[in-house]
Amino acid sequence: MPDLPAEPPANDAVALTHVLDRLAQAATPPWLHQEVARRMAERLPVILQAPDRWLDWWGFTGAGAAAVRDVWPQSQRSVAEPTPALLQRSRAALQAPWWAWGQRRQDAAQPVWLTSEVPAGQAQMLWANLTLHASTDPAATLAAWHRALSVDGFVMFSSFGPDTLRELRALYAEMGWPDPHPPFIDMHDLGDMLVHGGFADPVMDQETIVLTWSSPQALLAELRGLGGHLGVDRHAGLRTPRWHDRLQQALARRADAQGRIGMTFELVYGHAYKPAPRPARGELATVSLDALRAKLPKHQA
Repeated sequence: MPDLPAEPPANDAVALTHVLDRLAQAATPPWLHQEVARRMAERLPVILQAPDRWLDWWGFTGAGAAAVRDVWPQSQRSVAEPTPALLQRSRAALQAPWWAWGQRRQDAAQPVWLTSEVPAGQAQMLWANLTLHASTDPAATLAAWHRALSVDGFVMFSSFGPDTLRELRALYAEMGWPDPHPPFIDMHDLGDMLVHGGFADPVMDQETIVLTWSSPQALLAELRGLGGHLGVDRHAGLRTPRWHDRLQQALARRADAQGRIGMTFELVYGHAYKPAPRPARGELATVSLDALRAKLPKHQA
């Protein structure tokens, strides 16, 4: 199968690290991540066999621990975090009070690794909620997921689709500003990437939700809580107060009759299996014409 054409990175690794370290200091994961985790977990009962072990990719911001535990309480969870700050945050979250002895024993069985240190082939499910669109190299991320899974294991993931924040992009275009975020990958392209990444039977789905806010300030605060502009072509320095005022005024003009400002989020869901490796083809054998003639039966005159 031919390789997909290489795309330049859309997200900047330094910006991503700064955003993730900031999110590690938050009191809770983003509300939207928690809601999408709940919706993802509603899809788990279609899996007939619960995994013995599952890997929570970017566990803190993904906010999926409780949602998956409610469906499969006996499955052992491990966690993969992208930065040392989030690694420390997830480890600290496993420290139950001294009197909760049963909980301490259960949590102690949950290994927490950096994503670069995850053992290969141990997870029967990999759960990745709203992480792929933030990756600086989506193909490499899919390869890491594939490597972490055991044969016949499966991945469950979600990501933002291209319709996400379309209203904000339109506003920026009207103001003559570049896009406020890097492009999001289309559902069908993600399915192709899964196949090229070695996964089998990908199932892709999407839904669209609209969130509304009572003020530009509330809207911008929540968007900052979701992350920030990670694009390699983002504005190099800080924006001025004057620019910020123009943004808030432009958002206020888009309020509806009830004074609410709406933004669309396209949620893309994906599910695929890791198949057994295909047997390697044998090496090409070369036989000379003289050798073939020697094997032919000889006819007597």
